[in-house]
Amino acid sequence: PPIRVIYAAGTHSYDRIVLPDRRDEPFLDAYSQAVTSAVAAAAPAVARIEAERGGGSGIVLSPDGLILTNHHVVARARTVTAMLPDGRSARADLIGSDPHSDLAVLRIGVDGGPLPWIPLTDSTTVRVGQIAVAIGNPYGFHHSVTAGIVSAVGRSLRASSGRLIEDVIQTDASLNPGNSGGPLVDSSGAVIGVNTAMIQPAHGLCFAIASSTARFIAGTLIRDGRIRRSYIGVAGQTVPVPRALARHHRLAIATGVLVASVDADSPAARGGLKDGDVVVGFGDEMVGGVDALHRRLTGACVGVPTRLTVLRRGERRTLIVIPTELVS
Repeated sequence: PPIRVIYAAGTHSYDRIVLPDRRDEPFLDAYSQAVTSAVAAAAPAVARIEAERGGGSGIVLSPDGLILTNHHVVARARTVTAMLPDGRSARADLIGSDPHSDLAVLRIGVDGGPLPWIPLTDSTTVRVGQIAVAIGNPYGFHHSVTAGIVSAVGRSLRASSGRLIEDVIQTDASLNPGNSGGPLVDSSGAVIGVNTAMIQPAHGLCFAIASSTARFIAGTLIRDGRIRRSYIGVAGQTVPVPRALARHHRLAIATGVLVASVDADSPAARGGLKDGDVVVGFGDEMVGGVDALHRRLTGACVGVPTRLTVLRRGERRTLIVIPTELVS
């Protein structure tokens, strides 16, 4: 409806009718529809996780009861219970947990047929500025929804173990205690991240473990019950490799891992890796990013001399590193 606005100027006043500007309505309606459709698709597969030391949220990964959550939600808990939006609940058994990625997999068995579940999508397609919707149980308020955008990708976040979690998504979708382990979804309802942390004094600085990382960790935990990793002692981030440089060195990749720091007396330090190097190969495989390097640092690499291909000031070099086992 029209709005009556009264203006005052000195000892005089006057008023006029102002019509609301409705030019944004089509965009607001489209945004609302995107958020509500994402929630409708994903919310039935978001569980509430309760443990003795607190609780959080979880993502149902399969119709037979596999649930992904954060390691810190279930760490040191003797009993864990998972509750679904449809009212079903059951004791959850720990399949495997990894403090270095802050992820854990649970299994529940409930009557009433297959569980609703949602997929973990390929987070390499996530773009800054796209809609991001967080679903979880903050402060025990069941199935709360917040929405925002992806603020940045490729962030690093330190796990409680002290190890950096790479390829983290930053969002301004509000997170609070209890959101941990719940999904960050795109406008289709597919999971692009696992909500894991917020910076308490700040506003709009919240983080989710990228779904590509979560998918790899969850698959390994389901298969082996733990993550056995090798360690070379590098902190890095995914960066583009200039096209001319990639073409000159005949690299079949467009990105690599920029070395931000090298741990003292680590395999990487002993092998000659330096800050500012860009890792583009590990063994016989090209490495296009942090996720790719992590996937190659498996238990099978422990104690095995391995070629590391790097770009240093535009030159291609080959170093030899001998990974050690990463101890949890």
